[in-house]
Amino acid sequence: MTQLTERPTSTRLVMAVVAVGVLLSGFDLFIVNVALGDIAVALGVSDLADLSWILNAYAITFAALLVPAGRISDRIGAKRGFLGGLLLFTAASAACAFAPGLAGLVAFRVVQAAGAALMIPSSLGLVLTAFPPEGRQGAVRLWAGLGGIGAALGPVVGGVLVHADWRWVFLVNIPTGLVAAFVGWRVLPDAPGDRGRAPGLVGALLLTVTVAALVLVLVNGPEWGWTSGRTLAFAAVTVVGLALNVAAVTRAADPLVSLDVLRAPHFASTSLTLLTFHVAFGAMLLSIVLWLQEVWELSALEAGLAIAPGPLLVPFVAVYGGRLVAAIGPRAVIALGGAVFAAGVASWAVLAGASTSYAATVLPGMLLTGVGVGLVVPPSMALGTSELPPDRRGTGSAVLQTARQVGIAVGVAVLVAVLGAQSPGAEAFEAAWWTTAVFALASSVTVMAREPR
Repeated sequence: MTQLTERPTSTRLVMAVVAVGVLLSGFDLFIVNVALGDIAVALGVSDLADLSWILNAYAITFAALLVPAGRISDRIGAKRGFLGGLLLFTAASAACAFAPGLAGLVAFRVVQAAGAALMIPSSLGLVLTAFPPEGRQGAVRLWAGLGGIGAALGPVVGGVLVHADWRWVFLVNIPTGLVAAFVGWRVLPDAPGDRGRAPGLVGALLLTVTVAALVLVLVNGPEWGWTSGRTLAFAAVTVVGLALNVAAVTRAADPLVSLDVLRAPHFASTSLTLLTFHVAFGAMLLSIVLWLQEVWELSALEAGLAIAPGPLLVPFVAVYGGRLVAAIGPRAVIALGGAVFAAGVASWAVLAGASTSYAATVLPGMLLTGVGVGLVVPPSMALGTSELPPDRRGTGSAVLQTARQVGIAVGVAVLVAVLGAQSPGAEAFEAAWWTTAVFALASSVTVMAREPR
């Protein structure tokens, strides 16, 4: 933290405003999880599949719009992109709070996710613009570590707010977002966009539909059935869309994601590492929630408090891990983080079924996974964005974020498949945790692979 306190006040204010946007976008996903039961009662919804769209609509829209939103940010400038996304997110939060029914709430969640998708790539572009080259990677590591705070505090704050009324999980965003927008308008750097020709609407729509179809299959495949007509239809859309997107990138005059981004040093391998690691992350987070709530029968608030120590470590590891990066290099640190994360998950497979003591079984693995995330995600984001062309920072960071979101969706699907293939009980979770550890170790391998030309 000392590194940041020595920078000019305006730079610290930029990071503070950006932090609000990053925290709100991730915080709202975690905070809504614990409010689903109260929302179901208030809106008279009994079908869990229908209720799950409050979460799924946000996740699918966010992942699908990240890259188009990142390209928009590059064109109009990071400041305008960030403030526009923040205001849209805040307005949609107010609409969610006063939604009269489930359909309206899901629709406003889609708008909320669109605001978050515009805000996140822009926020990283602001960090890269505001900080001098010598402090840029440290600032990106801090930016990436902010998600851990949202993951840690979201369930806890959500559990408190729900006791008053479920609508407060959305209302709390309004004053926070408005204050951040006012301060941001005054202090954020106003770097102009690239002002180049806008990519075609067809290209943007094609990528959006492809990513949405992919995440939709991963999120709903377990419920629909992997061989059902709906799953196979959306899978076919994904395959065809991927082929068309590859053709667009290599042949279009001004594609949504240019070859300059994909060919940037470290970008391809880092994208693969983030994708693989977040398969493990998505499976880990859902598995420990299910274990605490379904096996140990903890309340949502108790489970949130039990999970919090790991994510709370992430920003501290992200900041002070910079010394380790300087000593042994970012790739070695990332590989180490994958191994530490795998050890944390493996510890649950060995210990969790033997005792109901939180301190002896769950806490050690929770702390190790938090350290692992702090060693993997912030250095990966810093490395992946380090050589991006200045006028493509929003697009590049959006691609990296999309890799993370797709990885989480794959991880949830893998976890559901592994748990469903086992008899209910501790043995099923043991198999799931060993599988998760394998994906975490795989991310250590991908980051050390030779960078393709």
